[in-house]
Amino acid sequence: MLKRFPPKYRTDPELRDLQLAGLRWTVDHAWNNSPFYRKRLDESGVSPGSIRSLADLGRLPFTTADDLRDGYPLPLLAVPTRDILRIHSSSGTTGKRKILCYTRKDIDDWQDMFCRCYEMAGLTREDRVQICVGYGLWTAGVGFQLGAERFGAMAIPSGPGNLELQCNFLIDLQTTVLCCTASMGLLVAEEVHARGLRGRINLKKVILGAERTSQAMLQTIRELLGVEEVYDIPGLTELYGPGTGLSCRQNVGIHYWSDYYILEVLDPESLVPVAPGEIGEMVYTTLRKEAAPLLRYRSRDLTRLIEGPCPCGCILPRHDRILGRSDDMVVFRGVNIYPGQVDEVLSRIGRIGSEYQVLLDRKSDGKDYMTVKVERAADAAEADIASVPRIVASEIKRNLMVSCSVDLIPYGTLPRSERKTKRLFDNRPV
Repeated sequence: MLKRFPPKYRTDPELRDLQLAGLRWTVDHAWNNSPFYRKRLDESGVSPGSIRSLADLGRLPFTTADDLRDGYPLPLLAVPTRDILRIHSSSGTTGKRKILCYTRKDIDDWQDMFCRCYEMAGLTREDRVQICVGYGLWTAGVGFQLGAERFGAMAIPSGPGNLELQCNFLIDLQTTVLCCTASMGLLVAEEVHARGLRGRINLKKVILGAERTSQAMLQTIRELLGVEEVYDIPGLTELYGPGTGLSCRQNVGIHYWSDYYILEVLDPESLVPVAPGEIGEMVYTTLRKEAAPLLRYRSRDLTRLIEGPCPCGCILPRHDRILGRSDDMVVFRGVNIYPGQVDEVLSRIGRIGSEYQVLLDRKSDGKDYMTVKVERAADAAEADIASVPRIVASEIKRNLMVSCSVDLIPYGTLPRSERKTKRLFDNRPV
């Protein structure tokens, strides 16, 4: 399936050998060149020579976002500063930013991973890739662009927002691939629909990243843009940026590049591996990253591993879509709730749109209350929606074990965003 940028292994034993060699190199590199990691590894009783099998991965210390902030401005640094080619910073950070640095090899590896994404999505050099994500310190824009240029497709760096410009480019340049956040994809799709442009554009594929997506949102984007193929691309600034995996045409999970990093899925509390199919936190260890290697980096992102061969034929392993973040969890009437759980419930209910909000409030009686605002489907007739609030409340009760009131509101009522859309609002006093 992947010919230009194939996996660096062909069998499971070859993958294990490759990962063990990469793990040994990374521990040796970090121990010898990073004061931060040298101290952490010494405290854990781990030296380069003690890594004899992949089972020794569990002996390594964890790395967290706090370590990156505490090490500001150049945390985890494992190369001389003269070898740093570029820096990026993750979005949404409070206080000191998390800055990650890259060598020439790191940039080359990142571009190769991104090219693999484009190849898996079936792009050719004839494609025109409109990149509607942020540029600057954020990894997204430059990652999508440099990947497209290395791949050989035309890059159209339009950036986020500016729907007038986006629509003009879709028509005038006959864009074939749209790259954006899911929220931005919904904005563009609704604008194309509102202007009646679907018959004038030439879009074939959409690649979405940077935020959790629901099946309802994906379906809306497909229908309004008239595309069949919508791909989900994961990304983490600490792990290069976007382009470290991609969903395939079969839409049964995201293939991740196991020849560049090891992915563990662990229980966020006990930090022990969960069984395939169970939800856990994604923890990363890089195999060849030079400037800022990662040893068991806790991403806080939640997903589940998917076992077995993929129908698409690709041998690279799979995880599910990002289902939320462990630090997004809220406790409501003694129940742990993740926003992604609400996504999953609503995605199975008909006659509603993709946009919703969950509001948590504490009223004068001292009790907590949940209100779910959800948009009706754009084409839902008035006679068909009378029972929808009851169904939504019932399904949330059945799946999340909490009661809620439901407000069914007109399509297009809730705010749209060009970046990440906030959907859970906890208004209760701390």
